[in-house]
Amino acid sequence: MLARLVAFSLSQRLLVLVLTALMIGAGVQAYNNLPIDAFPDVSNTQVSLIMKAPGMTPEEVEARIVAPIEQELLGIPHQAALRSQSKYAIASITLEFQDGTDVFWARQQVSERLNNVIKDLPPSVSGGLAPITTPLGEVFMFTIEGPLSLMEKRSLLEWTIRPQLRNIAGVADVNSLGGLVKSFEIVPDVNALAARRISLAQLQAALETNNSSDGAGRLSAGEESLLIRSDGNIHTLDDVRAIAIQSRDGVAVKVGEVADVRIGQLTRYGTVTQNGKGEAVEGLVLAMRGANAQKVVNQVRSRLQELGKTLPKGTTISPFYDRGNLVERAVSTVTDALGEATLLVVILLYLFLGNLRSALVVASILPLAALGTFLLMQGFGLSANLMSLGGLAIAIGMLVDAAVVVVENIEAHSGAGGPALPRLHVIYRAVREVAVPVSAGMLVIMIVFLPLLTLQGLEGKLFAPVALTIIFALASSLLMSLTVIPVLSSLLLKDGHAATPMLVRKLEAAYAWTLAKSLNHARAIGAIALAALLLAAVLFLYIGKSFMPTLDEGDIIMQIEKLPSVNLQESAKLDMAIQRRILAEVPDVRRIVARLGSDELGLDPMGLNETDTFLVLKPRAQWRSKDKEALLNSLRTATAGFPGINFSFTQPIEMRTSEMLSGVHGDLAIKVYGADNQVLADLADQIVNVVQGISGSQDVLTVKNAGVQYMQVDIDREAAGRLGLSVDQIQNDLRTLIEGRMTGVVIQGGQRLPLLLRGSDQLQMSPDLFKQLRLPISGGESIPVSQVASLRTVDGPVIVARENSSRLAVVSANVRGRDLVGFVDEAKSRVAQKIKLPPGYRLAWGGQFENQQRTAARLAVVVPIALALIFLLLFSTLRSIRQALLVFVNIPFALIGGVIALAITGQYLSVPASVGFIALMGIAVLNGLVMITYFNQLVARGTALSEVVMEGALRRFRPVMMTACITGLGLVPVLLASGPGSEIQKPLAIVVVGGLLSATLLTLILLPILFRRFGVPGRS
Repeated sequence: MLARLVAFSLSQRLLVLVLTALMIGAGVQAYNNLPIDAFPDVSNTQVSLIMKAPGMTPEEVEARIVAPIEQELLGIPHQAALRSQSKYAIASITLEFQDGTDVFWARQQVSERLNNVIKDLPPSVSGGLAPITTPLGEVFMFTIEGPLSLMEKRSLLEWTIRPQLRNIAGVADVNSLGGLVKSFEIVPDVNALAARRISLAQLQAALETNNSSDGAGRLSAGEESLLIRSDGNIHTLDDVRAIAIQSRDGVAVKVGEVADVRIGQLTRYGTVTQNGKGEAVEGLVLAMRGANAQKVVNQVRSRLQELGKTLPKGTTISPFYDRGNLVERAVSTVTDALGEATLLVVILLYLFLGNLRSALVVASILPLAALGTFLLMQGFGLSANLMSLGGLAIAIGMLVDAAVVVVENIEAHSGAGGPALPRLHVIYRAVREVAVPVSAGMLVIMIVFLPLLTLQGLEGKLFAPVALTIIFALASSLLMSLTVIPVLSSLLLKDGHAATPMLVRKLEAAYAWTLAKSLNHARAIGAIALAALLLAAVLFLYIGKSFMPTLDEGDIIMQIEKLPSVNLQESAKLDMAIQRRILAEVPDVRRIVARLGSDELGLDPMGLNETDTFLVLKPRAQWRSKDKEALLNSLRTATAGFPGINFSFTQPIEMRTSEMLSGVHGDLAIKVYGADNQVLADLADQIVNVVQGISGSQDVLTVKNAGVQYMQVDIDREAAGRLGLSVDQIQNDLRTLIEGRMTGVVIQGGQRLPLLLRGSDQLQMSPDLFKQLRLPISGGESIPVSQVASLRTVDGPVIVARENSSRLAVVSANVRGRDLVGFVDEAKSRVAQKIKLPPGYRLAWGGQFENQQRTAARLAVVVPIALALIFLLLFSTLRSIRQALLVFVNIPFALIGGVIALAITGQYLSVPASVGFIALMGIAVLNGLVMITYFNQLVARGTALSEVVMEGALRRFRPVMMTACITGLGLVPVLLASGPGSEIQKPLAIVVVGGLLSATLLTLILLPILFRRFGVPGRS
């Protein structure tokens, strides 16, 4: 079949060239239309519920909201995990589904279950499904700068900027943070209400029933109809003041007589601070699941630029996080490596072939294979990102392997003596001779990457694009090498064999001498090879194991956790003090924007003691720190002077990925499951103390879940009943006076402003005033709270976390300076020795460690299967078990250099390094197959076995050296790259480059020795 394909291509050269031109056009079009992102979408199918319950404590939220919802949600098909967090006034529930589950189907299932239980929840509870975004959907963040007040900035963001950005295709929502949400505020005078015998419930009812518009129908006015519309909407503060609550003796009691009506703001659960100078207003753009991140960011930039022209004088929009910058830098890292590698490949081809035309013919395979790859990527729905383009960079050296062998053999046949044959026939015979071994070798490389397609979880989403891109590129390269390359050779290469370059002649002479000596000392060579293999095996045992190197996103997030009892104002002051210290002592930080507490949508419901601080860094060229680690150490030093505050450092995507995988951030998550919050907190603290004492631990912490004080109001039902009050009425009045209660919406200039009934600011700021609080009742008097309830201060939890309906506490830790697996093994041992779990409590270990374990287990199964497939392919190609075994024995010897390279560079055995070993297997088999195939051709001609190995090895020396040098040097730019994503590609390149040294050496020296001894039965 391969011979027919070659013959067809040479007989229909014009058709092949036309089809190639069409493919080039389609490939360019595909590349321009490919979605571009920094990383593949590693998020799984998740559906989040945000339920808001004003005034409820975490335990009340858990008991009255989370528990019933969880019971209803359990059992949805394809559900993988169910996690929840209950905090003051808010609940966040996340359902994680198995990979491949349609997100819209999942949301429908959750919505139906939620509707079944929503009627059983307290009437004050609101909320529902969160926007269709992913944990990695935060693509653009900005602040509003200028002379406007915080309330004006928030209104500008909410009612001018946000609607315009939400109108962009691919934007799921725009989260508004910080500032003051404008409202119409009614602050009742309790004494005035009592004097007029009006209760808070009556005041509330009056506000709710005097803010509406309605139509009454039509009237006929001659030949026309007249629509009747009654307008009772509130438009101004005076409208509120004029509302009548009741009438006494023909005189209306108006709201303005018993309450202060003013412009106010909603109760804040969080704020944004900036540069240690004060508060700010932040907008956060969330991209929709599956959206093209680069396209979304570009449209957001463009829309904000347009909006900037319409903003009030002096007001500007200042971005501080732009995923587009990361996308551009990540893609640039790969494309630069691709360009440099292509240049190196062309130079090497010229040096080895000694013929510029031959070098250009071979080099043409690079753009052709790349365009073919883009076509296939578009067909399979892959985006152009760090991993998929990285696969192309990794394969750049392998892409020319087939073309090198084909062109080199064409030149050899063109210069060989013998009967004169037509030019096309000579090319046909040359290509046919190597078509089978080249095709088999390329198929072997494709097969060795198939195990990556079986990986699950995060590692599967990251490395499946790598494997697919490499497979697409190799398949395109093989097809072009057997069709386009012969046609181009027939048109561009001259008759006759080009003179062998001096470099190749010298290398061949050195190789001939070395091979002759090695054949005469076969036993010594074998012993050296076995010793090297043994050394590599010993080194392998001491190489640390990790999941994946940390990607340098360029941005840093500093997470701050303070004492749980801190209030919003004091927490913001601490944040600003920390910011001033950092800006003064760490000059590499240019700007700081900190997000404290919960956001408006509730997607990230932090407490008032928790802050995510975005550190915007100066350009790398202006840094005083030598690297990122030194910068982090400077930040730790600067923040060390704040006692009682926990600091941890991460990055935007890294943080969200960790939260998505295990519900927490960190390389390692130790989860303690049990029933009692206090016991869980005590166990977590004990584990923190143990883990902190282990070498390599960093940022070890657990959420401080005690220390929040609650004013417990125990209502005396009998006393309340004597006064005609119900428990619900007392609770309603208390929440109205402290938290505030929405009684409607005021539409003003296109803005929908809350109509809020609440107590005075002094009451909210003073526990003593609260104890003296008097509640107005309709009998014409006010009663102190103490008359119907007892007040006491109690401690309570900050958060109640649950996973699959079990309470848990989590200890998170980062690992630096040592391998993750070794750290976890030591941590497990120490925790088991020092921590005694009570009955009913258990531990689970997760985070990146869990991914590493899953990856190792999966590869341990699928790699042997792939090797078995390779052996079957070798046997079907060579028709000999012993020769298939000879090629196969190249694999362990090829791995020697990779292991030694890892040990020398201090890299760990991570998933990228494992991918490098997989690539090495394919390259070793390809070279061995090409050499043994030529040995068999010489044997078939009756050549003596001693001459077979010398002549055959010398004949295949140049293509073997070319493929090894081109593949190795093609990865040099990857080795030297320093942009985002280079951390993932570097271990892979180290393994391949190191392994190529041993693989090439053993292919050229050991394989001829083994073939002479075992290759042909009875002819050793």
